[in-house]
Amino acid sequence: MKPGDTVVIAAFDDVPEHLFEVDEVHDDFVTGKALTGPLAGEYGEPDRSMIVRVVERPLGSPDTQ
Repeated sequence: MKPGDTVVIAAFDDVPEHLFEVDEVHDDFVTGKALTGPLAGEYGEPDRSMIVRVVERPLGSPDTQ
């Protein structure tokens, strides 16, 4: 996982599973913003344990060439 990756954050409280764009990766958490769901556009610092998976980038995207 690296800055710029999109990850899936597990559901918590009343917030469903959602996409999150990573800005920074730390030992225990990441920073960035929610892309979908009720928190879309909001900054967050979810624990790494809340990350379900990294979303695959489509072939031909800038980081896969």
